[in-house]
Amino acid sequence: MMKNAIITGATGGIGLACVLELVKRGFTVTAMGTREVFDGPEEVLYVRGSIAETADRQRLLDEAVKKFGPVDTLVNVAGVAPLVRNDILDMTEESYDRVMGINTKGVLFMTQLAAKHMVENARPGKMNGTIVNISSLSAYTSSVSRGEYCISKAGVSMITKLFADRLAEYNITVNEVRPGIIHTGMTEKVQSKYDALIEDGLLPIKRWGEPEDVAKAVAAFCCGEFPYTTGQSFDVDGGFHIRRL
Repeated sequence: MMKNAIITGATGGIGLACVLELVKRGFTVTAMGTREVFDGPEEVLYVRGSIAETADRQRLLDEAVKKFGPVDTLVNVAGVAPLVRNDILDMTEESYDRVMGINTKGVLFMTQLAAKHMVENARPGKMNGTIVNISSLSAYTSSVSRGEYCISKAGVSMITKLFADRLAEYNITVNEVRPGIIHTGMTEKVQSKYDALIEDGLLPIKRWGEPEDVAKAVAAFCCGEFPYTTGQSFDVDGGFHIRRL
């Protein structure tokens, strides 16, 4: 079983839940976030930084290898919403650049960096790595007041497919988990909106999702339980993706 993981966006919400779940399953974990303090397990190595920055991404990998040895698991959780929800007709370049720089560019080059490291350490006939990208139902759902976020997550879906295609020959799987409406800091400001939508029947499973719901799906991929699955998008969304009449 693969044991040494990097998790980005790890200081809260889905990221922290993934850290706790993988630690529980015996992984060593190097976590990255932008906060000064990491309120997680003591045995986790915390590296402060942003995946939007080239030097921070390299430092994250270097510190993980130095502490725990070769990395065979990457979970890309780090992501941001627009600072202001603007109609797409009023979306600014500054907001687009910020969201895309973290959610898409950061994920792309963090994945590239980890993938090259996994390839260098690959052994013939073995499972040599797992990469899981956290995207969103927004990868395929229009929200015209946060278009840059939707575009960024659609990009994560293609990043997943591209690396799944490229890395399959090395027995490195790359998959995407798409959370739905999850209780996190990102959704706090719109809780009343989603409370009403859920009550009105938006979701077949009539409740909010919790970060732990997502973490369990991520852990299944990371533990190698889907060795013949790559390039797949897995919805953890209470059935939101089902088209209903």
